Amino acid sequence: MTAAPPAWGVQYTLSLPSEGAARAAAADLSGMGHRLTAVRVHDHFRFVPSSFWYGQPSMDPELEGWWQVFSLAVYNGYERMALGPFFRSERIRVAQVARSHGGFQQGYSEGHAATAERVFQRDGLVHEQAGADVALPSPLPKDPARPPAGPPWERSEVGEPAVVVQAVVAVAERMYGSAEDVPDAVGWLLDEEFAFGEPYGSTGEFLGDLVDAVAHQGTCTDTTVEAVPFLMELVCDDSVAPGSRLVLLGNLLRLAASGPAAAVSLADRITALGGTWEESAADYLTRRAIGSDLPRLLSRWKDESDAVRFTLAALTALCGTHDQRALSGLAALPAPAGSSRADVVSLVAALLNDDRESLVPALDRLASWLPRVAEKADSPNVDLQSLGMAILPDLVLEDVASGIAVERDLP
Repeated sequence: MTAAPPAWGVQYTLSLPSEGAARAAAADLSGMGHRLTAVRVHDHFRFVPSSFWYGQPSMDPELEGWWQVFSLAVYNGYERMALGPFFRSERIRVAQVARSHGGFQQGYSEGHAATAERVFQRDGLVHEQAGADVALPSPLPKDPARPPAGPPWERSEVGEPAVVVQAVVAVAERMYGSAEDVPDAVGWLLDEEFAFGEPYGSTGEFLGDLVDAVAHQGTCTDTTVEAVPFLMELVCDDSVAPGSRLVLLGNLLRLAASGPAAAVSLADRITALGGTWEESAADYLTRRAIGSDLPRLLSRWKDESDAVRFTLAALTALCGTHDQRALSGLAALPAPAGSSRADVVSLVAALLNDDRESLVPALDRLASWLPRVAEKADSPNVDLQSLGMAILPDLVLEDVASGIAVERDLP
């Protein structure tokens, strides 16, 4: 006899501008079948003498005087994987509740319901429905079918680790000469300890370290801006294996989209606080630095593989660079109608043309088969151009990944 799957719990956190708004949102969540719902002033533990956080400065001073709702929902009868599509619809519903009361959904966490209920902090508890489960539809919703992919790309080898490391160090030496004048993100490549250290076991591991040095956990800083010319030089250097160049281009895509991605992520919060979006200087300067060097990459268009052209067109769109080679070349890429690649190409074309009318149907098509896009697009506070730019890197990289031959594929 097969054991029943354990009940699953999700704790949602909402931020609201007043105690009244928080209590109203809590009542809505309780009405949706949530088992436990608590309301507390923001940074509640800063005001509890026995707490480690007592008297400490707020880690989020913008929310001083706001209130938070913590609500535990329990879902029973299915394995976690089967609940994925329904959970997305629940997150959308909870975010709508927060917006309707002038706030925003701050986050969520999940795990086994028994554990989640045991550790739930009951200070400020306003609703408790012992044993309550959220009613589940039958059958459960499923993810929409994904369109077929485009034709396979030409395979691009990433190169053996030692060879790629040697090529990257050679570019650093050529650009900077010595470690004295090198940007912080590149200096380790010219350090003696690195030169005599343990060899890398895989090219991917080395490229991961390189990218993390430039933008730790994907966050752009002044160091990132300084390192952009080095990354662009690597992409242009023929001694760097084609697959590694494609990986580096993909990382440039993510860096160029860091500002729009933050704008989408924070849209509800910014609106609730009555503010306007201001891109960080590091995000803006990183994208501008990439854009200023793009003409050099685009001048090689005819010599590049289709996968690189696809990625370059997306990078051009993100940087707001108007280049006819990218636009006309995009139309020549293998992207048959009805394929997922065709939908991504439509998004790139809309961004390249700065065409708002084409952007809406392009995003609608993507949202019809990509739930994460539909979830982001649900908020009326999300700017559609920012959304298109934010989702573009993952869409492109998921597509071109099939054309990158990792080490295990090599003879």
